[in-house]
Amino acid sequence: MGMVTFVDETTSGETRGSWGLDFAEERLSARELIRRRVLREVAEYNARQPEVFHGLVQPTDTEHTLNGYRLRTPRRLDPERQCELALDAFGRNGFLMLVADRQVEDLDDEVDLPAGTEVVFLKLVPLVGG
Repeated sequence: MGMVTFVDETTSGETRGSWGLDFAEERLSARELIRRRVLREVAEYNARQPEVFHGLVQPTDTEHTLNGYRLRTPRRLDPERQCELALDAFGRNGFLMLVADRQVEDLDDEVDLPAGTEVVFLKLVPLVGG
């Protein structure tokens, strides 16, 4: 079992947070890595129900805030729906995923996860006026 660190960054170089997750496997598909990350962040949100959701992708019926997403109506988030949104966002280049400084290009790519691996999720910001 090894600890993998997830880091959220923006294209401007800003780090939006990091946290760790233990994995029993030493190798997973990108799809499963994203899925487990999203399931964990939704579970933590649903357990505490803070004002703002700090997650990989924006849930439906929320507004974007400086540090996350505010739900218009407080509710539990659907973890499977959030996984679908995240996998779709990856496919549309909504974010890039770097595992040990190597860009993952396909959801079916297998990635090595030795203890201490850093997985960076680089959120891409749409250009304005372009």
